[in-house]
Amino acid sequence: MFSEQTWLARIIWGALLVVALWALVEWQLELAFVALATLALSVAPLFVARWVDIRVPPSFIAALAIFVAGTLFLGEVFDFYERLWWWDIAMHASSAIGFGLIGFVLVFIMFQGDRFAAPPIAVAFFAFCFAMTTGVLWEIFEFGMDQTFGMNMQKSGLMDTMGDLIVDMIGAMIGAASGFAYLKGQARGGVQQLIDEFVERNPRFFKRWKK
Repeated sequence: MFSEQTWLARIIWGALLVVALWALVEWQLELAFVALATLALSVAPLFVARWVDIRVPPSFIAALAIFVAGTLFLGEVFDFYERLWWWDIAMHASSAIGFGLIGFVLVFIMFQGDRFAAPPIAVAFFAFCFAMTTGVLWEIFEFGMDQTFGMNMQKSGLMDTMGDLIVDMIGAMIGAASGFAYLKGQARGGVQQLIDEFVERNPRFFKRWKK
């Protein structure tokens, strides 16, 4: 399970573990908690995928590890959200694109990989809605954390929430458009390779797939 993962993902996991152990020795419990939570969230998809018998491409796991580390660890511990004005935009945009692609794959599975039977517009619309729904749920989570534990995840309140949702919308459109282009045979580069790799690793979900 871990042996096939990229060197980048392993470096991130190793660094988080080292930081967590150091923080425990120095009794910096908040830092230790964030490091361990980041490590757990970035590794969890491996166990979930194994439980549901899905083989996730290592490149996707690496991208997820980068995103979780950037959001929780760098964003909160090193305050990248305040130091870099574009950090929050980058995190929301990348997550929306990723969830858009996940939404596309979920619908593509329903069509068993038949790219000619799957209606591109309908699939792209579902992918867009899936990514947007995830973004809305995250904003609700931020609101709940601020109200319950007195945190400041929403920063400037309504302006921050609406700005995040607008960025989510743009990212969701990019992810949905990538799925649309794939069904039309117009996808190129990383997106097509990522989808093709997922299909090839999970043939039982794509019995009608023809490359």
